[in-house]
Amino acid sequence: MVEFVKIIILDFWATVAEMSPYLLFGFFVAGILSVLVSQRLIEKHFGSRGFWSLLKASILGVPLPLCSCGVIPVSMSLHKHGASKGSTIAFLLSTPQTGVDSVFVTYSLLGPVLAVYRPIVALLTGLFGGAIVDFFERSRINEDHPPEKCADECCAEGNKTNKIIKGLKYGFVTLPRDIGKAMLIGLIIAAIITAIVPDDFFAEKLLGTGIFAMIIMMFLGIPVYVCATASVPIAAALISKGLTPGAALVFLITGPATNAAGFATIMKVLGWKTAIGYLFSVVICALGAGLSLDLLFPQLSSTVQAHVHQMEPSIYGHISAVVLLTMLSLAILSGKKLHRTEE
Repeated sequence: MVEFVKIIILDFWATVAEMSPYLLFGFFVAGILSVLVSQRLIEKHFGSRGFWSLLKASILGVPLPLCSCGVIPVSMSLHKHGASKGSTIAFLLSTPQTGVDSVFVTYSLLGPVLAVYRPIVALLTGLFGGAIVDFFERSRINEDHPPEKCADECCAEGNKTNKIIKGLKYGFVTLPRDIGKAMLIGLIIAAIITAIVPDDFFAEKLLGTGIFAMIIMMFLGIPVYVCATASVPIAAALISKGLTPGAALVFLITGPATNAAGFATIMKVLGWKTAIGYLFSVVICALGAGLSLDLLFPQLSSTVQAHVHQMEPSIYGHISAVVLLTMLSLAILSGKKLHRTEE
């Protein structure tokens, strides 16, 4: 038992030390983006139907870090302020799949191929889903259930706080507070998988390869919420145990892009046709992306497995891991204190 716990701790630390320098830099970039890209700017460009509006919504959603009110309320706010349903869904699909922080973490744990592939898939998913909704949904904007606008500091108008301080606060306080708990849980799950699951277990004994494994991962990912960054260590652990990169990518898409609460909100505010189009887009794009990844990069699995098994963080990585874990712990504690204050 002691040896088992030791293996889990070592695997946990190795993963954190490998990803922490990239994640800290991702938090910094996210903070800068949070003050450069305002909600008003987002809402300005998505009012019309058509490819250009969908493209802008999808492109902006790929790197954009949102404040703690999350992608659902912001997307609904876009709709309330005149964005078409297609543009709203395009933004809603592309935003949660990836972000600047998750891109850096993907690069650190899964390599450059997936680090580039994930944002491209997020962009194409947004375009596809938005086009589907624009084609089939011709009804007027539903204002029966107006959503709440984002009220966090990053969306506040007329705030005189220095923009650099405001951005750093968002990047190193608000964003870690939002994803810190999920990320720590994801890291622990990844360490447990690495410690207890035999090599090639998923490929040889459980799921096999091909579309069956992807469908299983899709059904696991759709109803639950796994944030884009926290899902990466889990995907790395699954690939190291024999899951194909394509099947892992299906999980990386469906986990962040869908969850039961989000689907219910879309159905209530935008209608059941739009909700079905949203879910259909995720399913088609996730399976298509997974199949194409395995087809285009047949040797990617062995590359990722070798990278995961050979992780030997530098001194800088260990220092960054201490900084990251301290920051996440403080952010989580401050979030609990804030929640008690609000109650």
